[in-house]
Amino acid sequence: MAAPIDTLVTVFGGSGFLGRHVVRSLCKRDYRLRVGVRRPELAGHLQPLGKVSQVNPVQANVRYPASIEAAMRGSSVVVNLVGILSPGGAQTFDAVQAEGAKTIAEAAARIGARVVHVSAIGADADSASSYARSKAAGEQAVLSAVPGATIVRPSVVFGPEDQFTNRFAALARLAPMLPVIGADTKLQPVYVGDVADVVADAVDGKTKPGATYEIGGPEVLTMREAIQMILRVIDRHPALVPLPFGVAKLKASFLQFAPGDFKLTPDQVELLKIDNVVSEAAKAAGLTLEGLGVQPESMEAILPSYLWRFRKAGQFTRVAS
Repeated sequence: MAAPIDTLVTVFGGSGFLGRHVVRSLCKRDYRLRVGVRRPELAGHLQPLGKVSQVNPVQANVRYPASIEAAMRGSSVVVNLVGILSPGGAQTFDAVQAEGAKTIAEAAARIGARVVHVSAIGADADSASSYARSKAAGEQAVLSAVPGATIVRPSVVFGPEDQFTNRFAALARLAPMLPVIGADTKLQPVYVGDVADVVADAVDGKTKPGATYEIGGPEVLTMREAIQMILRVIDRHPALVPLPFGVAKLKASFLQFAPGDFKLTPDQVELLKIDNVVSEAAKAAGLTLEGLGVQPESMEAILPSYLWRFRKAGQFTRVAS
């Protein structure tokens, strides 16, 4: 059902990997969108996702409450997608994922807007990972300010612009062997389009108020199995070398300063010690993709549509079935 033409939704963090898919999904449902980003001049790629004037990028920074209030003025629903994988400068985990979430939720409460907050499976106040602790603090802050908020916790998200499958595919082009951290850690990779549809369903009001949804794909894979699937798709055959966590953390103390695909932080190593899958409690309560009537896409079906560019001859490579 199409949204009323005057329904305004503010999306924070809408220019990133997940954000552009959420914007596309909401545009298809005829919402008017105000997208709060730090650099609106770099968010022009969002406007073709909707109709003329349907998407309006505006300047907003979660560390500056006045910009947040201005961005959501007049909105009926607020979506928070803001998150970082590694800190840098003033963009710390706590500043962005805990205090930033609190700032957004409290501003939404003042105007009576509903809130959809995207967190992550593994959010845990007692975790050894700063990332996981900040995610848990952000969830708590959101629910304290807006008890009826919907929390969406995805597992590892994959898709054309991700930093998971693309990263390993890029590294496989360069190295005769790939170190694997947490080779036996379980993941439940979920397609970015499916996560975006869940967020849009929450904006539609199809989710339970105050509930936390855990979103995973149809396959539970170990880290080793996920990397092997990526390598089959790109037809590359580097040796996989399991790396003990102690050695990985030592290497990460240096690689946290490396550029691009070579970057690895000690906090990311901590995250790889814990399985990242949908809990049995969420399944029993129907707080999953399937509970919302969304049939998840598999990695095996989606990866060839964008990882072909990492094959030796690109789309002309014949991959053995």
